[in-house]
Amino acid sequence: MDLMITKLTSKHQTTIPKEVRKALKLSAKDHLAFEILPDHTVILRRVNPLDVEYYNALSHTLNEWGSEDDEQAYGNL
Repeated sequence: MDLMITKLTSKHQTTIPKEVRKALKLSAKDHLAFEILPDHTVILRRVNPLDVEYYNALSHTLNEWGSEDDEQAYGNL
C-alpha cells in the first residue's frame, strides 16, 4: 500500500495526487464520492453523474432506514 500525503488549504481544499487520479481514472469535472466508515476510514470513489442524480433523487426516501434500531436489527446482513 502506498501512502500519499497532501496539504489542506485555508479553504479546506487539497490536490488529489497524480497516482490517485490515475488509479481512479479521474479527469477535470469528474464527480467524487466520500464514504465515511464507522472506524473513521474514508473511501474515495469516482462516480458517474447519472449515479449522483439517481442518489439525489432517492436519498430523501432512505433516511427512514437509518435508525439505531435498524442498524442493530439489520447491520450484520
